[in-house]
Amino acid sequence: MEVNDPNILRMERRRFLTLSAGLIAAMAFGGCRSVPDLARADETKFAEGRCGSDKNMRKKVLVTYASKYGSTGGVADAIGKELCGKGLAADVALIRNAGDLGLYQGVVVGSAIYMGKWMPEATDFVKRNRDTLGRMPVAYFLVCITLAQPTEENRAEVLSYMEPIMKAVPEIRPLGIGTFAGALDYNKLSWLNKQILKAKGAPEGDFRDWNSIRTWAREPVYARFAR
Repeated sequence: MEVNDPNILRMERRRFLTLSAGLIAAMAFGGCRSVPDLARADETKFAEGRCGSDKNMRKKVLVTYASKYGSTGGVADAIGKELCGKGLAADVALIRNAGDLGLYQGVVVGSAIYMGKWMPEATDFVKRNRDTLGRMPVAYFLVCITLAQPTEENRAEVLSYMEPIMKAVPEIRPLGIGTFAGALDYNKLSWLNKQILKAKGAPEGDFRDWNSIRTWAREPVYARFAR
């Protein structure tokens, strides 16, 4: 049936533009499609906390991260707990809640990958605090669903996402860059994003390798922070 009513045609055009915008945005995710960037905000829980007593510890460290919906926070929390278990005092906080860096003797900065790069707040944090971070031990990490298939090609691709940070703030030489697989739960996605990611073959599941994360927290991070 042909529709000629201009009001109906305008409504259909708006619906088409809205759907198209969502499709374009979702397809712009490139190689890394992290669950935190596609899940629903009302189900989000961000890991934050502290462990260890600063009074009796040799050093106090900050593990701070950028995430939309919490998956990367789990990685940050595991890093913080491992450092604490090795004898350091550790605070874990979202970047927007990170306090005075002068209270710490080392900082770990991480982010989920969004459109092939760290989230803007993580990049801005490093740039904004470049002078302070340049005078202390610093480590970087990223979380990316591409590493659910940990091939050498994928590792190289994901590691290349850190190049803009290294070039933008060359005075900060991280003592290590952790690259970790993320998680994907289709039940938390919108219908549109679910269909797009399924079509792209994005694997569903929690691929975070906790042993790998804790090992990285011990070496090189703890080994260098404890000096």
